[in-house]
Formats: sequence, C-alpha cells, structure tokens
Amino acid sequence: MDEAHNPSRRSMLRITALAGAGLAAGAITARRAQAQQKASKQAMQYQDKPSGDKKCSECLQFVAPASCKVVEGTISPNGYCIAWVKKP
Repeated sequence: MDEAHNPSRRSMLRITALAGAGLAAGAITARRAQAQQKASKQAMQYQDKPSGDKKCSECLQFVAPASCKVVEGTISPNGYCIAWVKKP
C-alpha cells in the first residue's frame, strides 16, 4: 500500500502535533479577546454616585485610580454599578 492510504506513525504524530498547536493558539486568542471585552456603562447600569454604602473604590472589580475590570471607560471611585462586589 502507498503512504496516502497508510500513513506512517511519524507522519500521524506530526499531524497530531500541528493540530494540537493550532487548537492551543486558537484557545489562547479566544481567552485574550474574552478577557479584553468589557461591558458598557449602560449595560452595567453605572452611575457616578454611590448606592448607599456601595461605591467603586470598595469594589473588587475597581482598578485604581479610575478603571474597572468589568465596565469600560473612566470610572469614578465614588460610582456604582450592578457588578459591585465587596472587597474581602
């Protein structure tokens, strides 16, 4: 039989390695894209004032001085949104 119908073990390993590398690269790209996406202020019902004692500067998602892991754009330390999670 010829190699087209009966590939060698070495060629099968090479194909498997290439396929695995391609899948891994695709997974890494997908994770990066997912990690970079943030929700709009409107979608997260963001407001520039606190909600009772809940404010961005005391939220686990807040990144000082004026950013958030979840909400896009500039965030006020005294703001609030529905993604608020108390810092431990």
